[in-house]
Amino acid sequence: MAAPVVNGVPVEENAVEIHQAPAEQTNEDQKRPQFGTRFLTDPRQVFQHNAWDNVEWSEEQEAAARKKVQEHNQPIPADKQEDYDSHADQYWNDFYTIHVNRFFKDRHWLFTEFPELAPKCRSHQSTPEADKHPDQDKGREDISLQNGDFPGASSSYRILEVGCGVGNTVFPILKTNNDPGLFVYCCDFSSTAVELVKSNPEYDATRCHAFVHDLSDESAQYPIPEESLDVIILIFVLSALHPDKMQESICRLAQLLKPGGMLLLRDYGRYDMAQLRFKKGRCLSENFYARGDGTRVYFFTQDELHSWFCGAGLEKVQNLVDRRLQVNRGKQLTMYRVWVQCKYQKPHSEQKDSETRNSEEDQCES
Repeated sequence: MAAPVVNGVPVEENAVEIHQAPAEQTNEDQKRPQFGTRFLTDPRQVFQHNAWDNVEWSEEQEAAARKKVQEHNQPIPADKQEDYDSHADQYWNDFYTIHVNRFFKDRHWLFTEFPELAPKCRSHQSTPEADKHPDQDKGREDISLQNGDFPGASSSYRILEVGCGVGNTVFPILKTNNDPGLFVYCCDFSSTAVELVKSNPEYDATRCHAFVHDLSDESAQYPIPEESLDVIILIFVLSALHPDKMQESICRLAQLLKPGGMLLLRDYGRYDMAQLRFKKGRCLSENFYARGDGTRVYFFTQDELHSWFCGAGLEKVQNLVDRRLQVNRGKQLTMYRVWVQCKYQKPHSEQKDSETRNSEEDQCES
């Protein structure tokens, strides 16, 4: 499920160049290359560029944002909330039916922010099957399926994107990463979105497997064994879930990761412009809203995400806030965007003390 558009542009797609905010920097974060280069030092120059990097909020600005959210946080009646939940698949199918793929752009910034997705980002022992060039089997049915195994079983590096939309992450990976051992899985809640992925001329069943999946459904099975994935990608998708279902959903995803595997996330941060635009009558619960088209969105803090990922047994590699000031020079408007970006890794060690293991299981079952 990709994020809906604002004024005809997907809201997350404005983040072409991304710069790390200084909050919660670790040694790993400080090594991260700095890609944003525009810093607003003179407020009088704000309309000279379309965007400014690493914009710090004043206490007054954050207090004003908090007050605005509190004014509109009265939840709608329970029966209306149930409607948004029970018809969620219909709302997303309608969204993709209306927009198809004309409002979406490939996320080329992925390889800047998440080099784990790029070619030559790792070393691995190739197998004879993995050494084959993907074009050798193009047009043929996937060999692993012929053998009754799971798709991509013979691959040596497996990536899953949850909430793939129309393929704005999947196709850049397939085009950019020429690793012969690569296999990409992608799924979405919307069957319409998945059909659009499969109908794309660049879809290659020998390197990719697209399927419909509800991330929040406890009974829904992934077509992949546990501990088989190297990377899981969540780009503006976790926010579409009900907050009560996030911990359990993350736990199920963590089970799919190999030891050492990485979960990558980019999503809406608390007090993002999109949150401040919501009026009364759209709030489902605290920081959780229904858009006009029926799709839903949650706005995260770093601490919330850290708690959920750790509750799934993952360890922090990166957890940062990305703040940008976007400018509409024609209308003389300023727009403050807030995103959260995370990388969490499954520990290499198989040995955990019983107290830690029990704590994780309690959180996943609660």
